[in-house]
Amino acid sequence: MQWARPKSLSGLMLVGLGLMAVPLLTAIVTALLQMRVLADTGQRIIVEGVSAARASQALVAQIASLERTARLFNVLNDTKLLDLYRSEDERLTATRIQLRRHATEETQRTLDELGQLQAGTRFVVLSTPASTSAATTSDLSARFTQLSTLVEQVAQQSNAGVDTEVAALEAQTLRARQQLLWESALLVPLALLAVFVLTVGVGRPLRQLDRAISELGQGNFSNTIAVGGPHDLERLGRQLEWLRQRLLDLAHERNRFLRHMSHELKTPLANIREGTELLMDGAVGELDSNQREVTAILRENGIKLQRMIENLLSFSAWQTSSVGLEATEFRLRPLVKQVLENQQLTLLSQRVRLDVRVEDITLVADRGKIRLILENLVSNAVKYSPKGGTITVRARAAAAQLVLDVADNGPGIPPEDRSRIFDAFYTGRAARTSVKGTGIGLSVVLEFVSAHNGTVEIVDGEFAGAHFRIIMPISASTDDPVTTVAKPKAHAHAA
Repeated sequence: MQWARPKSLSGLMLVGLGLMAVPLLTAIVTALLQMRVLADTGQRIIVEGVSAARASQALVAQIASLERTARLFNVLNDTKLLDLYRSEDERLTATRIQLRRHATEETQRTLDELGQLQAGTRFVVLSTPASTSAATTSDLSARFTQLSTLVEQVAQQSNAGVDTEVAALEAQTLRARQQLLWESALLVPLALLAVFVLTVGVGRPLRQLDRAISELGQGNFSNTIAVGGPHDLERLGRQLEWLRQRLLDLAHERNRFLRHMSHELKTPLANIREGTELLMDGAVGELDSNQREVTAILRENGIKLQRMIENLLSFSAWQTSSVGLEATEFRLRPLVKQVLENQQLTLLSQRVRLDVRVEDITLVADRGKIRLILENLVSNAVKYSPKGGTITVRARAAAAQLVLDVADNGPGIPPEDRSRIFDAFYTGRAARTSVKGTGIGLSVVLEFVSAHNGTVEIVDGEFAGAHFRIIMPISASTDDPVTTVAKPKAHAHAA
């Protein structure tokens, strides 16, 4: 038989609370009933004990009064004393009857014996004339002595009965305490069962929702979202799955748009750059200084535009996981020189100085991606450097790692931008200044450095402006399935 679990979160919560509340309420009600029984029993014992003690004292006093009245009548022979004796005898009978109501069987037998002796004594007193013989007086004394002895015996038996009932009350109290302890012990597994039900029924789907939301927030749309549990949480999971599909479609559309636009722009841009290079080489005649300056501006901006298009293409291809690393062996110093030469005109126009200290290191890495890393970092430093500023480029080998530093003395990176500066299309404080960009340069840097099993960090304290440090292996790992190592070959001049 399949267990019918609650269909909603509220129903599951009610079941869990019921598993804890019902036994708890049962234990409380049981405890209240037992406390009431114990209280009533204790009260009854106290009332009966006090009543028996008073009755026993009254019996002692009444027998003493009867004896005294009988002796006075025997001496004075006053008939009024007989009336007083009858009255006191009736009170003794009433007290004896009252005491017999709540007495034990043994005490009742003693009281019956006391009643028989009382009746015999009454007969002797009322039927014998006064001033009789000494034998009659001695008989009355013996009878009253027996009456006193029986009264003492009744008192002792009453006390013993009270002690017995008190012991029974203590035993009943002990049993009630043990029962409450067992019921309390039973609450522990029931509480654990309720916690288990809530954990399985609510905790697991909530963790699934938390993991799904975290993945969506991190831009990971590849894992299908499936949430089990109550219907309302399952419905929320289906809505998140719909949102994931929608975000995945939008990401694909964005990447497809970037690829199409970039490819459409590359063809006319290649023609513009080719024409510019022909002009610079004097293919249509020698250029004067003004014409050469204009052509140089065209060439530099063509290079910038081509770098932006390459960033878009690289970012789009990397996002769709359609490319890998093409590792080759090359020297780093000529590549750095090549990248800086492409920025020469901008550096001269802004009168920015260069502080370059690059060791002659041979890398085994993807040369095209390393070039884009350098171009984006240097371009970023040029954009934010003030006129007359300094850009520092350093590269050194530390064991089997390459340590590459690119820094400027510009305004630096605001603290509020640091957590998102490597996000794609995030322009940061550039959106609030005259410096504009696509917002994917640093994102491409991070992606390509991570592809080489390296790290990018922002360093504080050494330079006034932004300082980026890249640490990556000198030789790319060949164990990565997307990495292919090729022999060195000729590369076109960096754009």
